[in-house]
Amino acid sequence: MEKFTAVFEQDGEWWIGYLEELPGANTQGRTLAEARENLKDAVRLLITANRELTRRELQGKTIIREELVVAV
Repeated sequence: MEKFTAVFEQDGEWWIGYLEELPGANTQGRTLAEARENLKDAVRLLITANRELTRRELQGKTIIREELVVAV
């Protein structure tokens, strides 16, 4: 489980949400709770899509994949 910094901003009757650390992870919701859940879904989908795109791009190449842990 990873921790990210979510930013939520009210825009009229909608809530807009995004992550500081992950460009492209953004969403909206009619309520703050809905925006939070939608943002979690957006993050999961974005990470899954990026992993799949990378695997396809690197298919057939000699690579090293390893976990990287960074304390911030």
